[in-house]
Amino acid sequence: MGRTPVKTLPGGAVDSDTAPGTRAEQEGILRRQSARESAARTYARALPIVPVRARGLTIEGADGRRYLDCLSGAGALALGHNHPVVLEAIRKVLDSGAPLNVLDLATPVKDAFITELFHTLPPGLADRARVRFCGPAGSDAVETACELVRAATGRTGLIAFTGACHGRTAGPPDAPTVAHDGQVTRLPCPQDYRCPFGVGGAAGADLAARWTESVLDDPGSGTSLPAGMIVEPVQGEGGVIPAPDAWLRRMRQLTADRSVPLIADEIQTGVGRTGAFWAVEHSGVTPDVMVLSKAIGGSLPLAVVVHRADLDTGEPGTPTGTFRGNQLAMAAGTATLAHVRQNRLPERAATLGARMLSQLQDLTREFPCVGDVRGRGLMIGVEFVDPEGKTGGDGRIPEAAAVDGVGGGTGARCRDDAGEASTVSGASVMPDRARRPLPASPELAAAVQRECLRRGLIVGLGGRQASVVRLLPPLTLTDEQAAAVLDRLADAVRAAARWHESAAAAPFAP
Repeated sequence: MGRTPVKTLPGGAVDSDTAPGTRAEQEGILRRQSARESAARTYARALPIVPVRARGLTIEGADGRRYLDCLSGAGALALGHNHPVVLEAIRKVLDSGAPLNVLDLATPVKDAFITELFHTLPPGLADRARVRFCGPAGSDAVETACELVRAATGRTGLIAFTGACHGRTAGPPDAPTVAHDGQVTRLPCPQDYRCPFGVGGAAGADLAARWTESVLDDPGSGTSLPAGMIVEPVQGEGGVIPAPDAWLRRMRQLTADRSVPLIADEIQTGVGRTGAFWAVEHSGVTPDVMVLSKAIGGSLPLAVVVHRADLDTGEPGTPTGTFRGNQLAMAAGTATLAHVRQNRLPERAATLGARMLSQLQDLTREFPCVGDVRGRGLMIGVEFVDPEGKTGGDGRIPEAAAVDGVGGGTGARCRDDAGEASTVSGASVMPDRARRPLPASPELAAAVQRECLRRGLIVGLGGRQASVVRLLPPLTLTDEQAAAVLDRLADAVRAAARWHESAAAAPFAP
């Protein structure tokens, strides 16, 4: 079947309605997938497309339609699809006749990967680091890191934070504010829009830090001194929530003072995504352990734990997985790390991401259903809310549940980032719109995702109620492509907002 000319849109995109292809072929594949695969499919349910070709930002489906991909393999594609330096690295290994998997044996490919990885690590960690390879998924890296700190400290418990998602190890991102599952204690995570204490800003971050300190030091808290604390510098699946820099520095100080290893989960934030090569660099924090996956494999499965040398107990027989010697992933990862570093793509992500965030802020003024826009670098989230809903009921800690003044009561003394003291009282603080969130609207977020797909834009969903539309474009995104992404997203929000206004009369048609 011959191909007809396609219409080029701004940013080099292609009009998804004019590219020819075989729609019947795609529908057949989707029908068989629905019949044969588990109902637990998530991305496939929301994104009924069959990718057959891809390059950079663009994916082409089996039906010939083309899309701008701002999901990027859930953040795994730092350079987008099929970047030339990645393909060249993979072909070189294939053509060399080298083994493709050798467990954890030393190889030239592996040596080159570790060397390049050490070039990028925060200086405070690079000069005393060890690397441990494990199974290829991010959850494998988290599990390995947890085993590492438990063996090193002789303790068993872990501290994580509400909204965080660390794979299977620390449970789902919608766990309660303080939950005990036998191994993991979840504590309040500071954020502005849905601050667990209802105040946001520096005061909310201070209260969260003091809550953590109280749990660590109070024998009556029910939590023993943990084997480690794990934190995402920017929560990804939890709804794109950047950790305040001052709060993260306090977590570093609290853990260091108590000899509790700090684990930074950089699985989604690493390799330049947030505007620094590693997101902990924004706050100047040097963790004891970093867990890495997604982008470090250059689009192929790879996971690594980097840790302080003195934490290495080297216990024999510790299971770390069979597939920890993937030579193609290491070669692709080396090429990706080097390209990101040499071309200063983190700095590019910081500049372009700040510009996109600034432009997206206009959505909060134009559409009442857009509750918040937030992010760091090219890790961006837009939270959708029900503009007719009532404020409150957002999971904030009630005043009666104060811990040493935390969470309300008669008032707590807080310090902002400049060190100035202020008084926070549940009776006197009157949060503005940014501090009085409306109920989340997962239906609106899903509607925006569908409208984006109709316009040739692929976005993800996240947040504790899947009410946050997430943008994770490749770091190679151009200015023109960014403009096309924002235009399509704004148009999708406009369509979904119209649906919301008429939802009482008729449901939104998928």
